[in-house]
Amino acid sequence: MIKKVNTLLILIAALVLTSCGIYSFTGASIPAEAKTVSVQHFPNNANLVNPMLSDIITNNLRDRFMNQTSLDEVSDNGDLAIEGEIIDYKTAPTAITGDQVAALNRLTITVNVRFYNRYDESKNFEQKFSQYDDYPSTQDLNVVQEALVNTICDKLCEDIFNKAVVNW
Repeated sequence: MIKKVNTLLILIAALVLTSCGIYSFTGASIPAEAKTVSVQHFPNNANLVNPMLSDIITNNLRDRFMNQTSLDEVSDNGDLAIEGEIIDYKTAPTAITGDQVAALNRLTITVNVRFYNRYDESKNFEQKFSQYDDYPSTQDLNVVQEALVNTICDKLCEDIFNKAVVNW
């Protein structure tokens, strides 16, 4: 009997914490009034353009908000709104060997993000986010690019999500 009561209390506490909109188990802190989120398409304004990058970043951000919050997605003017653009996509040597040859190359992606919180304007921001991943110089970028882009975009979207709703 006591075990059933404890289980019931834990279930009720979990429902109360997640349904009030103030706290989620992902650590997100969202105003209780906020019910919607909009993530606009991120155009690619980088000098070097990866044609899939805009969709990957945009969809990753949308998925993160849908999976880690109780907000409903709307096409625009969400209670929480995110927009931005890809401003840099570059690869450069990073680890030079003794004979002046690159052992590693680094792919770096930078996005500029604007976040708007309709219920707490002090949380609004515009910020550049940049992430990278290294790959051996013996590998052609075209061969490893898809995996690198997915890894980098995951890191970028985690940083953006954390800045927007986890308040780090």
